[in-house]
Amino acid sequence: MSKVALITGATRGIGRALALGLAKNGYSIVIAGKTSSPNPKLPGTIYSVADEVREYDVRALPVKVDLREQKQIENLVKETERDFGKLDLLINNAGALFWRPVKHTELKNYDLINNINSRASFYLSKLCIPLLENSGGGHIINQSPPLLEGKLFQEAVKDKTAYMISKWGMTIGAMGLAEEYRGKGISVNSLWPMTPIESYALINNNLGERKMWRNTNIIVDSVLEILKEDKDTFTGNQLIDELYLRSKGVEDFSKYQCIRGHEPPKLTDINKMMRT
Repeated sequence: MSKVALITGATRGIGRALALGLAKNGYSIVIAGKTSSPNPKLPGTIYSVADEVREYDVRALPVKVDLREQKQIENLVKETERDFGKLDLLINNAGALFWRPVKHTELKNYDLINNINSRASFYLSKLCIPLLENSGGGHIINQSPPLLEGKLFQEAVKDKTAYMISKWGMTIGAMGLAEEYRGKGISVNSLWPMTPIESYALINNNLGERKMWRNTNIIVDSVLEILKEDKDTFTGNQLIDELYLRSKGVEDFSKYQCIRGHEPPKLTDINKMMRT
């Protein structure tokens, strides 16, 4: 049987790119997402991506899931176990975006982003451990930012407190799990882009323009490199896509530009740009 990857938020953007990139490399894919019917504003459904995945002669399992709902997360894992009986890779990719100062953040906003980001990734990782063990080990990758200090921390958290709590919660969850399973065949790492990555979240929230973004291939290439690493030793890392790929010998990053000739700004510069 081919290796199996479960990807949340796999109907579009980075999640879809990961599903297709892994399928191209022989992985069967569990496509977890909330969109099951076409939406003119948000192209892609769990079924359309499943059809694309099957073009690579691997299996695809589309599962509709609202990650805010405990029972639906549990059903996602049960469906994966029923169809495959194992799991080699979990990517907690789905995320909710909300950037507002604390005084403009309602509890419903806080609950939404924390339930989808930190809570769902924590619970799904927990439930997937037995399936990873059934495969003799595997990888968990959380799409979340590294923990920061000093000026970088101050710039990242200002006006985005609730969001950063939810995203750093994902990172802390990954780091804790990495220590629990270090040397036991389950590698757990976080991965975050150095620049904005083209997505409908950026488009629909008017967060810049295409020349300010990289395409999704840089995340796919980063994940493929992570999968080559030793599961027992390469764990507990807070990875930045560009820095990690440079450590693997990649020097030309122009291929990831959304518009050729335009190198996007780093995320560390985005906070300043959004306030001007």
